[in-house]
Amino acid sequence: MNATVSWHQGMSFTGKADSGFEVPLGAEPEVGGADDGFRPIELMAVSLAGCTAMDVISILTKKKQVVTSFEVKVRTVEAEEFPKVFTQAVITYQVTGRDVDEVAILRAIELSATKYCPAQAMLGKVVPMELVYEIYEDEGSGKTRLVKQGKYQPQSV
Repeated sequence: MNATVSWHQGMSFTGKADSGFEVPLGAEPEVGGADDGFRPIELMAVSLAGCTAMDVISILTKKKQVVTSFEVKVRTVEAEEFPKVFTQAVITYQVTGRDVDEVAILRAIELSATKYCPAQAMLGKVVPMELVYEIYEDEGSGKTRLVKQGKYQPQSV
């Protein structure tokens, strides 16, 4: 994989990778930026969320789960001193659907965490991660009801 970041001015850049898509990169005004793009560290969190989200929804679809809405949220804690690396991450999987099976969700999270998601595999080597899930029943007309929540616990060998 190849990635390139091209400078425009100040702290404004454009990132591009093999896919050909571009993403704006920027910084806050306090450090000379124009507040005109993602912070690079934000993209690491977005990458983690996107990677595991794609795995989990793919697996749930294959398991014929009726998912009507799906979000993955990543909340990180950063070190106070430079370099301000992630010191902790909580990944929350919010699954809304009809009669979504908790066992299917747990298996999808497990497969993403242990087999498929390279972002999670890399970051997980240096950042403690907590994986939690929330299952909502889609009651129609935009109404949802929380029916189950929990935490993925890896199996001890």
